[in-house]
Amino acid sequence: MTEPKRDFTEQQEEVLKSIRITRIIPPILIGIGVVVYFMVQQYDPEQFAKINWTNHTLFWCFASIVLLVIRHLAYATRLWILSEKYFSFKKCIELIFIWEFSSAVSPTSVGGSAVALFVLSQEKLKAAKTTAIVIYTIVLDTIFFVGGLPILLLLFGPIMLSPNGEIFGSWGTIFFSAYLLMFCYGSLFFYGLFFSPQQFKYFMVWVCKFKYLNRFEEGARKLGDDVITASKEIKAQPMSFHLGGFFSTATAWSCRFLLLNCLIIAFVESVNTDFWYQFFVYARLEAMYVIMAVAPTPGTSGLAEWAFQKHLVDIVPYNGIFIALLWRLLTYYSYLFSGAIIIPNWIREILNERSKNKQLAERENV
Repeated sequence: MTEPKRDFTEQQEEVLKSIRITRIIPPILIGIGVVVYFMVQQYDPEQFAKINWTNHTLFWCFASIVLLVIRHLAYATRLWILSEKYFSFKKCIELIFIWEFSSAVSPTSVGGSAVALFVLSQEKLKAAKTTAIVIYTIVLDTIFFVGGLPILLLLFGPIMLSPNGEIFGSWGTIFFSAYLLMFCYGSLFFYGLFFSPQQFKYFMVWVCKFKYLNRFEEGARKLGDDVITASKEIKAQPMSFHLGGFFSTATAWSCRFLLLNCLIIAFVESVNTDFWYQFFVYARLEAMYVIMAVAPTPGTSGLAEWAFQKHLVDIVPYNGIFIALLWRLLTYYSYLFSGAIIIPNWIREILNERSKNKQLAERENV
């Protein structure tokens, strides 16, 4: 059977290239390279001998897997809610695999928004709803961090930011810079969605009038139009829509960090399992993610393993590289490999359906 012709626009072809299976090679090589480097630098037979696969270890490893599943289901629930149940829950689970894969092969600072727009549009979701979902997920993610991090910082103080607790040290500087960037673009999108999308568009176009930014003016106009479209969709929704979207977002992100809590408890026998201390570990992990959010590598590959080693050295004094590797296998490489299986089948289904629709249209015109 011959493969149906790809009837995509040039922009859609670019998006398809961004999720081709060969894109998994660079992040895997980068991640493995960092792990090997730390193994060579820090390998200690006595430390690795401390890894005992006891019932305690197996229980907390299993708990981390459960949290991984809950996280995925929470993202699927968010998509199900934001699409107003247009997709079946099973379809939402599949689409989240594709969305996560696109994020895994893109720099964290870029994310998988372009792929998400393409994927949802191919599922025959109307353009206005597609745009609203993708932009609103960005706002919901930002609200979770921008709103929660100051509270955590008030509870635990500067020690939440780094092992030495220095606000103006390297970790603190990166954290506050990333947080400020997150706060600015999150506030901008929030204002555009809920208050004045027209002013949002004017502002974006005005910014691109400056020298060296002129080439982004067309994209700024398109983004402004998208926010205007999304605003009409979002503001028309009931409160239950917004609450459901936020709580599913909070659940997904919380599980992302709690999963690491479980792995640390599993492999660091000396770690304090008291609730308040584990809450502190959770806060440190959330701060670590914000620091990684500006990573230029695909899915923070390499940087995530490095940051785990350095940022948690006071919490994870041994077995750090092993825990980091297991963490990335569960939360990152699993999506790379599952995406490599799911995406070709999904594209084939889309192409076959397009081919059938085209043939049907040609028959009707005869």
